[in-house]
Amino acid sequence: QVQLVESGGGLVQPGGSLRLSCAASGSILSFNVMGWYRQAPGKQRELVATITSGGHTKYADSVKGRFTISRDNAKNTMDLQMNSLKPEDTAVYYCNAEVYDIWNRVVLDAWGQGTLVTVSS
Repeated sequence: QVQLVESGGGLVQPGGSLRLSCAASGSILSFNVMGWYRQAPGKQRELVATITSGGHTKYADSVKGRFTISRDNAKNTMDLQMNSLKPEDTAVYYCNAEVYDIWNRVVLDAWGQGTLVTVSS
């Protein structure tokens, strides 16, 4: 069973930066896609950014140009560098990893427990 553990959340002022990290219990080489999602109070969970095993990235429009997703296969980690943070970025951020079979069906969909990011002055 894959375990994902997020870290790096906290309180930051508007305009500040935070770096979130997601550590996997084993190798992430088999993860076809890894991503960060977030859920603000009273809202649905939404996609923040994803990165494929080949390094292709995708970002929500709301974070483009401010957030950068990366993965380190040697360290079994995935990071999210968040710059120019805004109050509306306040949410619990979740790490996700998916594995697909040869028919492109999801055979593994793992989630971390979440880490809280609060952007406030």
